[in-house]
Amino acid sequence: MSGFTDIRAHGWVARLPAAWRPYALLARFDRPIGAWLLVLPGFWAFAAAAPSWAEGIRLTLLFLVGAFAMRAAGCVVNDLWDRDLDRQVERTRGRPLASGAVTPMQALWFLAGLCAIGAAVLFQLPWAAIGVGLGSLVLIGLYPLAKRVTDWPQAVLGLVFSWAAPTGWAAATGGLDPAAFALWAAGFFWILGYDTIYAHQDREDDAMVGIRSTARKFEAESPLFVAGCYAATVALLGVAGGLAGASIWFFLALLLPAWMLTRQARTLDIHDPAGCLRLFKSNREVGLTIALAFLIGRL
Repeated sequence: MSGFTDIRAHGWVARLPAAWRPYALLARFDRPIGAWLLVLPGFWAFAAAAPSWAEGIRLTLLFLVGAFAMRAAGCVVNDLWDRDLDRQVERTRGRPLASGAVTPMQALWFLAGLCAIGAAVLFQLPWAAIGVGLGSLVLIGLYPLAKRVTDWPQAVLGLVFSWAAPTGWAAATGGLDPAAFALWAAGFFWILGYDTIYAHQDREDDAMVGIRSTARKFEAESPLFVAGCYAATVALLGVAGGLAGASIWFFLALLLPAWMLTRQARTLDIHDPAGCLRLFKSNREVGLTIALAFLIGRL
């Protein structure tokens, strides 16, 4: 593959049996950042509301397995939708479905296996959490279509990737309350911001093939848009902490992720694809510091 790509076919993936490598790349196991970002809003919920350390750790492990399986499943669905478009975009033309390394039928069998793992995890949760979790399936299927019909596919992704917050809250408490919805909204704006940064990697190619995004919509105004999304994120996290009864230590600890998000918006260079990818990936640390703030807020 030539040119800019975020595919990482070296490292541990290169040591897998040759027949396994295309599936590892299709599932994005070479780039686990997406699974981290999917599960982190769930970690916020456990940190804020888990009834005990033991239950919090159990749910954390379950959600980690589920996040890796379902993020991989989402990638397979996305690549099945986009395989023709992916061949026309520099960053994605080496993906297994676009390159022909995996056939659509093979991808569907792989998808079925991933969904089975996700279902096995989901049915370890309380019925309220199962119901909430199942509610995400329609949006997961529709996300790849969104980029063809709206300038706001990042908003659809925001709804999907923040779903771990209400699902995690229901898993930890057996139900939903206003704090869970505030946490979901905080996750939505966080994802809307960081996925706008991510979309700038493909902005020029997307324009040529007709893919729409908030990166294309806002272009040079993207840093201001991202800053607004992140300001909403911090404000809504504060609301969630207040509703959850967090101590003053939560609000003090929240200053660190607030600073990290501010730095992302201030240093964003939309003409530097590699820099956009670095900023995007730094959100794993942001999400972990938010979870830590909720834990501190229970002291």
